[in-house]
Amino acid sequence: MKTTLLNTLNALKEQKLTTFSTTLSLVNLVLFHAPFFQYVIDNISGGFNGYVIVLSLVLIMFLANLLAFTLLLFLGGLLGKIIVSAFFLCNAMSLYFINTYQVMLDDTMMGNFWNTQYSEASGFFSWAMLLYVLILGVLPTLYICAVKIKKGSFKRFFATLGITIGSILLVAGVNTQNFTWIDKHAPVIGSLLLPWSYTVNSIRWHNQQKKANAKEILLPDAVIANQSKKAMVLVIGESARRDHFSLYGYTRNTNPLLQQTPQVTALIANSNATYTTAGVKAILDSQDSDDLYEILPNYLYRTGVDVIWRTNNWGEPPLHISKYYNTAALQQNCTQLCEYDQILFTQLKETIEQSNSNKVLIVLHTTTSHGPQYNTRYPASFQTFTPVCTSVELSHCTEQELINAYDNTIVYTDYLIHNAIEQLKTVAGYETGLLFVSDHGESLGENGLYMHGVPMAMAPKEQYQIPFIVWTSNADKKIKDVQVVDQHYVFHSVLNFLDIQSPAYKEERNIFID
Repeated sequence: MKTTLLNTLNALKEQKLTTFSTTLSLVNLVLFHAPFFQYVIDNISGGFNGYVIVLSLVLIMFLANLLAFTLLLFLGGLLGKIIVSAFFLCNAMSLYFINTYQVMLDDTMMGNFWNTQYSEASGFFSWAMLLYVLILGVLPTLYICAVKIKKGSFKRFFATLGITIGSILLVAGVNTQNFTWIDKHAPVIGSLLLPWSYTVNSIRWHNQQKKANAKEILLPDAVIANQSKKAMVLVIGESARRDHFSLYGYTRNTNPLLQQTPQVTALIANSNATYTTAGVKAILDSQDSDDLYEILPNYLYRTGVDVIWRTNNWGEPPLHISKYYNTAALQQNCTQLCEYDQILFTQLKETIEQSNSNKVLIVLHTTTSHGPQYNTRYPASFQTFTPVCTSVELSHCTEQELINAYDNTIVYTDYLIHNAIEQLKTVAGYETGLLFVSDHGESLGENGLYMHGVPMAMAPKEQYQIPFIVWTSNADKKIKDVQVVDQHYVFHSVLNFLDIQSPAYKEERNIFID
């Protein structure tokens, strides 16, 4: 028995490349693809053809990973082991987020990932996530590191590649009649394949960013039409969904201050995206385009407007202005509540009055309703609804706890907007205005979805129905009776308010009546 055990351990310590790659492919298939197959089973009609689809997907996934692992381990040596180990660690982390937040790892979600800062990422830590990483990531990695691989000859290596590729083509050929089904469900099944989803979609996203950021496309020159003194504050909300604002009919009083504020108008609006980078870009863009046209702050700054950007967030397009203040810069002169968005709203009145320009734009980029730790986004004095969800694993909270925590962020948002309006009312010599527009909405467990980032083609309304709140100091400044607006209305409405004449201006996307 002792001899048998030693032989088994020796066999595990030293394996042929084909055997080792096959084992890793099977382990990867079994450990990380339950959500994938659950989706497939839920969306096939059954019968013989349904079984063919499931079996074919199993074979293609296994063979594709076998091909990748074989190539990496034969050609990469130690580096190949490191890459394969990294795949298992990333797979474990990805599976945690798929199971916990029902995310899909498409190119937009990977864009969210690459734009996430440590302060946000640390908010997702949980003991469950650690267990996923230790059991599904670290243990396979230790196995990978311990095994000595017998690579064999180049002839055997190429034979393995040939057989694997041939088998993939054969399975694909058998499924020509199922291409319609695969194409229909490709966005979802492609986002659940590990490690292919996050690797391929990360490359796609970075290629898109490289193309988009290659060179900003300048808009036609604009001119300031007059010397009247006007200032606009644009507040970019984070993850604020429209149906949780009492201004829009929500049964809870989440807007106790704004509902009592004269000259506040709440417009029905939809976002152009469900994630921050695209949502913020749409708010600042003159048109719906994947190209990087000159955004509002850059355009106005070039025209001669005094532009100030304050941010407690990230993900904005490249800014070409002189007055950019991030959290670290703002905290230098902050004495209390410096970790909350209130830091953005300090001394708005003084900032405008001290400007050397007749036209002023101040952009405040908030984080107020960003999950999963909604309860950390507001000071304790704004905990209006209790009890609240305090876990980063939102599915572990009750529905009411989650809603309570989220609604408290809306109460805090109400206070911040009201505070800004109260400051703007007292600005000497300037006609002032405020726009509050969210970058996207937020799912709070509806249909098993949490947070945001679902592609627009299949996004639930909770992730794109947003608030669009307007206030002006001039009581005679009227708002158009517009049925539904989108985020591009911001660009043209700000130009109108500040009396900027531009060939890029579109009257049909302006909310103000002259």
